[in-house]
Amino acid sequence: MTAPPAAPREVYQRLHRTIGEVIQGQDHTVRRLLAAFASGGHVLLDDFPGTGKTTLAKALARALAARFTRVQFTPDLLPSDILGVAILNQKTSDFEFHEGPVFTNILLADEINRASPRTQSALLEAMAEGQVSVEGERRVLPDLFFVIATQNPVEFRGTYPLPEAQMDRFAMQLALGYLNPEAEAELLAAQMRVHPLERITACANLNDVLRLRQAAQAVRVSEELRRYIVDLVGATRKTVGVRLGASPRASLALMKASQALALFQGLECVTPDQVQELAVPVLAHRLVLDPQAQYSGQSNRSVVETILRQVPVPA
Repeated sequence: MTAPPAAPREVYQRLHRTIGEVIQGQDHTVRRLLAAFASGGHVLLDDFPGTGKTTLAKALARALAARFTRVQFTPDLLPSDILGVAILNQKTSDFEFHEGPVFTNILLADEINRASPRTQSALLEAMAEGQVSVEGERRVLPDLFFVIATQNPVEFRGTYPLPEAQMDRFAMQLALGYLNPEAEAELLAAQMRVHPLERITACANLNDVLRLRQAAQAVRVSEELRRYIVDLVGATRKTVGVRLGASPRASLALMKASQALALFQGLECVTPDQVQELAVPVLAHRLVLDPQAQYSGQSNRSVVETILRQVPVPA
């Protein structure tokens, strides 16, 4: 007898608990990553080496028993290495398409800023539309397609900064950061004999995730909250020192991620709390500051934090 499908919030709790067994001391980051995942967005992990970026992606894939592909981005990586290529079958004299690693459920684009802009742009269509165009033919990606890209914020030799259009395709930019001494000591104890990844068993399936996404879309967003989101995003375009503000795609990402976060918290509608928690990870990486603003000590994060204090919160 088939077990009844799990409730969407229970699916989230299972995923959060399972990933938390591997990624310790990072509850806020895991919750936000799952909010992006449940809202259909993609995530850029920008952090120092050795903080667990790759492990986080693998933990999510194993928790879902999903198809997982890791691509190490390098300067000589070509678009066809990601999308796939048509190869001549000498027996039939026909070209047969061989799928690239993008045809997966969870794609880890490791050190994405090491690839050339041409290769980086190969992901744009896939991330925005869930499809790729190869050899003049449109090919649809799986219903569940989630990109986790990583980059090292302190290493610039041999890297290509992501262009604004590429950054705008990521729903959130997150960072794990270093653990506090107590959590790091627990990490050492947990990995003395075997890596916690080896102990992960699937706690949900792809159908559970699709139901989770549908439930997140059904969370109500009042007209006042929609206007609050628009005002926050609009303020990034008017702030002194900001050369390029956030786009309407940012407004959509902030609304959808807030719906997912409200669902996780057992709420039937979005409140300002969810919007405020996600404003920085959703908006900051999309901004481009003037050089003068950067030299004066402003940062993308500080701009969004200032806007959060200034824009009136709906009652």
